Amino acid sequence: MNASRLLWPLRATAIAASLLCLNAVLTPAQAAAPAAQAVSPAKQQLDQLAARFHVARAKFDPLLFATANGDSRYDDQLGLAISPAVRARQFALYRKMQDQLHKLARATLAPQDQLTYDLLAYELDAALALAPFPEHLLPLNQFDNVPSTLANYASGTGSQPLQTVPQYEAYLKRVRALSVWIDQALVNMKEGIRQGIVQPKAITQAMLPQFQALRAATPEKSIYYSPVLRLPASFSAADKARLTRGYRDAVAKLNPALDRLVAFIETDYLAASRASTGWSALPNGAAWYQARITDSTNLKLTPQQIHELGLKEVARIQRSLADVAARMGYSGPLAQFPQWVSANPAYKPFKSEAEVLDAYRQIYGVVDAKLPAYFSLLPKARLALELEPELTRATASDHYTPPAADGSHPGVFWPVVNDPKDYSRVGMVSLLLHEGVPGHHLHAALLKELPLPDFRKFSTENQNNAAYTEGWALYSETLGKEFGLYEDPVAYYGHLNAEMLRAVRLVVDTGMHALGWSREKAIAYAMETLGASEARARNQIERYMVWPAQALSYKIGALKILELRERAQQALGPKFSYPAFHAVVIGDGTLPLPILEARVDAWIARTK
Repeated sequence: MNASRLLWPLRATAIAASLLCLNAVLTPAQAAAPAAQAVSPAKQQLDQLAARFHVARAKFDPLLFATANGDSRYDDQLGLAISPAVRARQFALYRKMQDQLHKLARATLAPQDQLTYDLLAYELDAALALAPFPEHLLPLNQFDNVPSTLANYASGTGSQPLQTVPQYEAYLKRVRALSVWIDQALVNMKEGIRQGIVQPKAITQAMLPQFQALRAATPEKSIYYSPVLRLPASFSAADKARLTRGYRDAVAKLNPALDRLVAFIETDYLAASRASTGWSALPNGAAWYQARITDSTNLKLTPQQIHELGLKEVARIQRSLADVAARMGYSGPLAQFPQWVSANPAYKPFKSEAEVLDAYRQIYGVVDAKLPAYFSLLPKARLALELEPELTRATASDHYTPPAADGSHPGVFWPVVNDPKDYSRVGMVSLLLHEGVPGHHLHAALLKELPLPDFRKFSTENQNNAAYTEGWALYSETLGKEFGLYEDPVAYYGHLNAEMLRAVRLVVDTGMHALGWSREKAIAYAMETLGASEARARNQIERYMVWPAQALSYKIGALKILELRERAQQALGPKFSYPAFHAVVIGDGTLPLPILEARVDAWIARTK
């Protein structure tokens, strides 16, 4: 079966709704309503409901749905979405909003408002689809957890800037709230032990060092106190003294909570952690994993379908790797090609972290010059480059954080550089294209500049949008060929190697969570197929263990966008335009794949 034919839409209602506005599929910048046009009651109600939804979501989980998405208005709140009582209120509110939305006269709305209606319906449906599953009983893992996220924000260089007195006060309020969050996490994990919903033992062992490192002998040595060590000289003496006292007192109260957390994980939780690997070992785990697949891909795909798709993609990419191996002067067994590249000192030219960053800046300059030929919609915001903080380098992957809508901090690409002398240049082009431009940064920065409701503007980090956001970023990697960057066989190898990682994810994620694969089998497969070190493979596999189905979104989303582009090229022939196609794909912000497909089809019909 053709791989693209597996990508059948899940929500027929979403497509049906989208089809109603096929005659006028324009980007927000192109379809602004006349200023004098009267606002209908349905439009007023939709705007109010959309605004309330964003505020509610931001307040329930401000780290994820606000700060991480570039909305700085809730940087003084930590939220307690893991509390069963708060969780119940959240889902009750979403059900009420769902009922209110369904009562609106959608047909009376303008096309762009109909799209907002469809997207709000999708977001509410997606959130409520996970309500039956007790995700709050797994509040901590080594890849993504609130204490470590807040510790990383202490640098002031990420999603939560620390440059003004109000910003320092906002972060201080979060530090004060962290002990309450930790105590709720302990309650949840104890209940998880009772119900048999716990992390695998390998995950508990991986996350324990992070929490041990967060403890400090004195408040002054805590990472949460470290912003005080960088108080701007422009602050008044009174502000400096007040903030210093506030941070010292907050950390002094936080340290006992961190001690309780570490003690519990070291003893009770480690002893109760499970020997199994995948989600299917949990109560109702098969249905839970299927719900996660639906959430991450937007499509009705079974684990077996995705597994087979992954195997086909692995085989296809291996054929391309055989070709590029010859171009790079390698003539040995293909299975050992990645190790040959990894061991070749010619591909590790760096002596310092500064040299790595300079190399990324040079690639950025080349890509930046190519963009206008392929994109008519480009953000004003530039991309910043920062190295991953030391606290999380051992377990982090290269990633991107979006810019703030108010301009208080830029979009940032965070390469993970543990040792610059061992850092390879082979993957740098594809990484910049994926995490930077035209990948995550072009999409996320443009979102902040489009006239969209807040829940659409701040949507890049939501898992249920991963098929679009990560699919777009992986699709962006393929544009290196159009840009001429893959004429360098080393850069092209880097792209193929990165694409292989995304194909392997389809195999190992479904293997572990649905098909009975052990952690060790998945690590061995990754090492063999990717030529990765044991440590690198383990890092990746343990990420997929705690974030089931998220890693499926990259390949499935990219395949869908490539399928849509091919469809447009075949249908339009010489009328096909890269800038026009890309404007349809990114011009309306983040879209579930079924809605994206409907809008591309409408554009093709209009253009023909």
